[in-house]
Amino acid sequence: MASSTKRPRPRAAEASAQDRPRTAPGAVEPGAVESEAVVAEAEAEAEVEAVEPEAVPHVRVAVIGSGFGGLGAGVRLRRAGITDFVVLERADSVGGTWRDNSYPGCACDVPSHLYSFSFAPNPDWPRSFSGQPDIRAYLEKVADVFGLRPHLRFNTEVTEARWDVERTRWQITTTAGRWTADAVVAAAGPLADPQIPELPGLDSFPGKVFHSSRWDHDFQLEGKRVAMVGTGASAAQIVPAIQPQVGKLTVFQRTPAWVLPRRDRAITELEKRLHGRFPITAKARRGTLFALRELQVDAFVRRPGLLKLVQRLAERHLADGVADPALRAKLTPDYRIGCKRILLSNTYYPALAAANTEVVPAGLREVRGSTLVAADGSEHEVDAIVFGTGFHVTDMPMGSRVFGADGTSFAEKWKEGMEALRGSTVHGFPNFFFVIGPNTGLGNSSMILMIESQLNYLIDALTKLDEIGATAMQPTARAQRRWNLELQHRMDRTVWSTGGCRSWYLDKSGKNTVLWPGSTTSFRRATRKVDLTEYELILRSDDRAAPPALSASSARAASPAAATGTEEVMA
Repeated sequence: MASSTKRPRPRAAEASAQDRPRTAPGAVEPGAVESEAVVAEAEAEAEVEAVEPEAVPHVRVAVIGSGFGGLGAGVRLRRAGITDFVVLERADSVGGTWRDNSYPGCACDVPSHLYSFSFAPNPDWPRSFSGQPDIRAYLEKVADVFGLRPHLRFNTEVTEARWDVERTRWQITTTAGRWTADAVVAAAGPLADPQIPELPGLDSFPGKVFHSSRWDHDFQLEGKRVAMVGTGASAAQIVPAIQPQVGKLTVFQRTPAWVLPRRDRAITELEKRLHGRFPITAKARRGTLFALRELQVDAFVRRPGLLKLVQRLAERHLADGVADPALRAKLTPDYRIGCKRILLSNTYYPALAAANTEVVPAGLREVRGSTLVAADGSEHEVDAIVFGTGFHVTDMPMGSRVFGADGTSFAEKWKEGMEALRGSTVHGFPNFFFVIGPNTGLGNSSMILMIESQLNYLIDALTKLDEIGATAMQPTARAQRRWNLELQHRMDRTVWSTGGCRSWYLDKSGKNTVLWPGSTTSFRRATRKVDLTEYELILRSDDRAAPPALSASSARAASPAAATGTEEVMA
């Protein structure tokens, strides 16, 4: 990709000096009589400031998170010729959810060759569905190969980001200091902050308690009585991994999941050599996997009735794995397959049917000492509790830390549900771009495909700002609303809305603000280019005045680039 044309930016020290008040410290109102002492003090302070300016570094782009989204953003920024950026990471290494989730048995349920960047193929995947250590190692390699290490800032958690209307930039506060940035890319992802239910008595539980994404590897499970709370994707991998070790495994199942066989195998050395020597073969493999996943989309988003055959396969898989009819009844969902996330496992059902496993067909209600009380009233003595209860997805904690142009936070703006324009930008938050934003999740394919589409959108937006000579952009309220009305209309006929279940895809009002009701191809088309008719553009103004939205008439006066053909595209 050709390098974008960039406007000159002041260095960190110059930016800090520019941002300081233009009146010297200690100056008095016009007409007042100044004493020599006041003047001397003012001059001394001015000299100190000239020697030691405020060290608040300024960058073109600040990226939050160093998982697939954050590293991908870094690669694409460098390829676009934008090297003035930092990646702010609250942990001490890259990897995102593939760093945090290190529980026993952790692996991906998307084929390896599809769950990787198109610009960074990996011919050495060890299995068709790779495990967490291999995926994390892949991300470390991406950081090295694409020269991202100098941009990474570890142990730097963003505690607040606030749009500065006067200076048209983001003011960012972190645990390691402050930054300012022209644009922010939020790539923390929805599976970042674990969710543990508030249960009476949990604080007084005498044993070990942890979430699946914060696994305590120092705790020895051998011979222990362990409770697994939740039966989602993480639990389907944890249960088979720990069941042979523990003395007793109690699984609290609020809602059973549909499970299909996992077609996993080791990738042969011949395949690896072939993919390494002839990259076209790996590309063909990826293309085939992509096409097969795209063919499934219609059943999820338009014709849920087509999933009946898939449900029969799941029923047969259950029958093959569980001989006890009473246990089979507990594990049979009462909703259409696909309404909740479909799990892939060959070992989950045998582990649930093992002699040392008990499936409680109810959620956990309260904790009384070492006794867990289920919603059905049954009581169970345990030594440890593992929560596989998901994440803050529709109520992301970061939402209360980011404040837009009018001082409103995402949490306040999204009280009635998350929404964005094309899953990427939000009205009132100029130059704030999401990677894996609202309604960009998938129920059947690789999220890396969606991430790369949003990165296309991000780079096109930044490039257009440079070409036009504008400083910032935000979607119009009308464009954002129109996009989401159409999106929710399409959502009404999906299996996630009609399948008869209550899933983590839905917010408290029952609206699906997580998934994309279409194919990855259609999302790629929707985010290939930024449509400026959907945006308001903001010009940089004098530091003492608030910047106006760029109108068609002001665009011509603002820059030569904006003077040609802008009336049709400016909001």
